[in-house]
Amino acid sequence: MTAAVPPALRAQRRRRAARTAAFLSPWLIGFSVFFLYPLGATAYYSFTHYDLINPPVWVGLRNWRYVFGDYPYLGQALRNTLWLVAIMVPLRVLFGLGVGLVAVRLRRGANLFRTLCYLPFLAPPVAATIAFVFLLNPATGPVDQLLDGIGIGTVGWFNDPDWSKPGLTLLAVWGIGDLMVIFVAALVDVPREQYEAAALDGAGPWQRFRYVTWPAITPIVLFAVVTGVIQTMQYYTQAMVAGKVASGIVGGPGQSFEPGYPQGSTLTLPQLVYESGFSTFDTGVAAVLSLILFAIAMAATALLLRRRAGFLGPD
Repeated sequence: MTAAVPPALRAQRRRRAARTAAFLSPWLIGFSVFFLYPLGATAYYSFTHYDLINPPVWVGLRNWRYVFGDYPYLGQALRNTLWLVAIMVPLRVLFGLGVGLVAVRLRRGANLFRTLCYLPFLAPPVAATIAFVFLLNPATGPVDQLLDGIGIGTVGWFNDPDWSKPGLTLLAVWGIGDLMVIFVAALVDVPREQYEAAALDGAGPWQRFRYVTWPAITPIVLFAVVTGVIQTMQYYTQAMVAGKVASGIVGGPGQSFEPGYPQGSTLTLPQLVYESGFSTFDTGVAAVLSLILFAIAMAATALLLRRRAGFLGPD
């Protein structure tokens, strides 16, 4: 039989719980207002017909059946988004780590090198994308002129469905200043004594990286991969701007643009969400697409966190 809890102890526990709740209240309020409520509202609207003007009308699973059965762009947008996650995220992490390794090993000009590598990250996404589209223009861009001059030939880049996603990947790799800063901080924090001990044991550069550097920066690599997956699942601005500029659409009265140029190769799930919600005003379909995007991002994050030992080595 369980002994009764003294009233004084119960009062102490209540005071402790109230004090804890008071300290947690800013986070609880923010979580409820900016995450829990929008998520619940999105789930509700996915079962309604809502055009942002008239009150929502309950339609049950009609939006879900339409998206998974008749929506013509879901498969292509999902494939493009997953392609960017599978290719863009690893390349950004690898290049960011490589640039970070170079930055911490430079004896002279290290500050200048870090500044030059970080500057592209500061460029506004729209301006950087427009510049890349012009640089990679197959007719007038200097990159294709250089490739043609050395005998490789021109590449369609953002006008070719086979090269548009690699072009976006090059743009993402160019702006790796954020990852470089993170990796530089992690690499500087690795104890120098471990490198000296490994060198005394006869370890070469690769062995020192494999058995000293890599275990020390594994949490940072995991952080970079997880945040990269989440950011790439929300990839919108660069793909939209690249498609518009490459197609000759710059906006204005009387101009229409179908996202995904060329031939749907740059179409991503966030673009579908925006088009459904704010172009065709079909909020129910946009809510379904948002929940699909959220579920995929959560599943990928949970998989990475659960299998971190297998992906990145032992804890």
